[in-house]
Amino acid sequence: MRPLSRDERAITVQALKRAVPYIRMFKRKVFVLKAGGDAFVSPEGTRALMEQVGILHGVGIRVVVVHGGGPQSTQLASALGVSSEFVEGRRITDRRSLEVATMVLNGQINTRILAACRDLGIAAVGISGVDAGLIKAHRRPPVATGDDSGETVDYGFVGDIDEVDTGILLKQLDDDLVPVVSPLSADESGTLLNINADTVAAAIAEALNAEKLILATGAPGILESVEDPRSVISYVDVAGLGRLRREGRLSDGMLPKAAAIENALRGGVSRVHVISWKLPDSLLLEVFTNEGTGTLVVNDIRHLSPAEQQGEKK
Repeated sequence: MRPLSRDERAITVQALKRAVPYIRMFKRKVFVLKAGGDAFVSPEGTRALMEQVGILHGVGIRVVVVHGGGPQSTQLASALGVSSEFVEGRRITDRRSLEVATMVLNGQINTRILAACRDLGIAAVGISGVDAGLIKAHRRPPVATGDDSGETVDYGFVGDIDEVDTGILLKQLDDDLVPVVSPLSADESGTLLNINADTVAAAIAEALNAEKLILATGAPGILESVEDPRSVISYVDVAGLGRLRREGRLSDGMLPKAAAIENALRGGVSRVHVISWKLPDSLLLEVFTNEGTGTLVVNDIRHLSPAEQQGEKK
């Protein structure tokens, strides 16, 4: 490693000084980070994100990682001749699709994340909602479509969460481990169920009384206009999120995230952040700088201080 120049040393020291207040503020607090499967397509991308998790863990922040696996599930399903169907951003899961999801989530992605953690020296453990009854769920009954047709949608082997048993997560956190959670669960009879990872992350954040829920997506944040990636909304509240939904400004993929965000905030999580895993070091910038990188979502923006509304989003 080459020696740092005088300017580089000054920048490094200044950055550390600026990070110290946030480290003090968040030490021993719980963050729940959810990242979609697209963040883990490559070993390089996986390592880049988990390296940031390792830094948070290293300064005493208790991190729970929840991962999805949508792109990989769709790709494997296509290779196996299994069709993929979505309604309002949520996957229809028949029996064959469930087998694909199990292979991808518990096999491919969870293992890839753990391998990156091993390389980075992060003490991590992979679990799913099935393990030790972490997520208790039931099969979702058919639900009405969003239009006035009176028709219903059967999502198949998709679960709705009844309860999160935090005991297993707290034990791992107390043992200075990083839990890496796959969003599969099972009902009381042992039937496997696929659950949207955003929904799982929100439920875990609520159950753990997390300081923050952070959603790492392919988008730079919540957008005022879906077509314009530069239209990132710096902060919004539940009412504003509802307005965006009613006006059709949320893409299909953002709809489950919006529901998860609302559930987390109403369940007691005070801050939800939507960032892009594509932006280098976006997680660290969101946590350790005033400006952050994406969108902050709160219950009511009237409760934000003037400084927060001017960009100090923590």
